Amino acid sequence: MEPYVMSLAGLDPTGGAGLLADIKTFEAHRLNGLGVCTALTAQTDDEFLGVEWIPPEKILAQALPLLDKFPVQFCKVGIVAHPGVLLEVLPALRNARPGIQFILDSVLKASAGYVFHTAVFSQWEMVLDYIALLTPNYEEAIAMSGLPCGESAARKMASKCAILLKGGHRPDKPGWDSLFCGNELVDFAPVATNVPAKHGSGCVLSAAITASLAKGLSLAEACKAGKDYTLRYLQSSEGLLGRHAF
Repeated sequence: MEPYVMSLAGLDPTGGAGLLADIKTFEAHRLNGLGVCTALTAQTDDEFLGVEWIPPEKILAQALPLLDKFPVQFCKVGIVAHPGVLLEVLPALRNARPGIQFILDSVLKASAGYVFHTAVFSQWEMVLDYIALLTPNYEEAIAMSGLPCGESAARKMASKCAILLKGGHRPDKPGWDSLFCGNELVDFAPVATNVPAKHGSGCVLSAAITASLAKGLSLAEACKAGKDYTLRYLQSSEGLLGRHAF
């Protein structure tokens, strides 16, 4: 039976990011994707117009019946109104489905510049105890940790959970992704340059990693597979909206 995977993410009407992009990614990996909406956004592929946040109780009202029926072991988490929402939602989901693993794509602002929230490390710290993997870019790692260097930020947060520091904004190693897992470090080199930018590429990466974990890959293997899948997505079109194919 094909595994079930879940996404908790915002609804992007373009389908290029958030919940719809996650479900497309799951299905491209031949998995059953279940979706829970955490935000209703108004946006295009290059403009963010606004957001209406879904409160924790309504997130749980969507998610708990799914976990009660389907054997979900991996769940990707996208935008929420505030880290405090996750402190209400994630423990309840784990209580309903013991052993479920959460992969958090720490979206702090939209690619068009809209800032979702500016929470500090003390607010994220308790959330990270529930997370199996966090996938920040360089700027998000700095913002979440309070440290001035993305690599130092990743090492700090890796004491709480595994961190995949993405390479898109790294000043020292452009295009390199680095997996910090405890005291271990695994680097993933870029295999192509000058690829077209895509709306929602971070969502696609974290969803592809979640899918690969659900298919039985190790964490390092899943990060590599997710990076490869995202590259194909970036190369799938010239515009900001890509196409999904496994």
